[in-house]
Amino acid sequence: MKCIEAVNDFVIRFANVNGTGSASANAMFAKAVFRMGIPVSPKNIFPSNIQGLPTWYEVRVSEKNYLGRRGGIDIAVAINPQSMAQDMKDLNPGGYFVYDNTKPLDIRIQRNDVNLIGLPLTDICRKEYTQARQRQLFKNV
Repeated sequence: MKCIEAVNDFVIRFANVNGTGSASANAMFAKAVFRMGIPVSPKNIFPSNIQGLPTWYEVRVSEKNYLGRRGGIDIAVAINPQSMAQDMKDLNPGGYFVYDNTKPLDIRIQRNDVNLIGLPLTDICRKEYTQARQRQLFKNV
């Protein structure tokens, strides 16, 4: 399988649920990369402002200082089960699909040409936090 080998030149998309604190978590990622001295171009994508519906946050990281969006996603951080099929479809061949593997990934959406990275996000948050709101917020971080 082909792997993406670019350094400081990629697009990462965070797929979340609107109203879960994802905007704050996403901004922290963009700010962290920017503070390392690497130019970033973040973009919120809110198809709806209704709580509970899908929302995306794309960050283009480019040491060449490109600020516009480009086609394709190199890394998808798929936290929203509602949009996982589309998130997987949008991922470039050789890309990385990061997901919460507390529950198994639906075999119908899996691809042979991408790298799967499962993290037990729900389990970690369930063990570390007692309040439901905290669990949801920190799963996004």
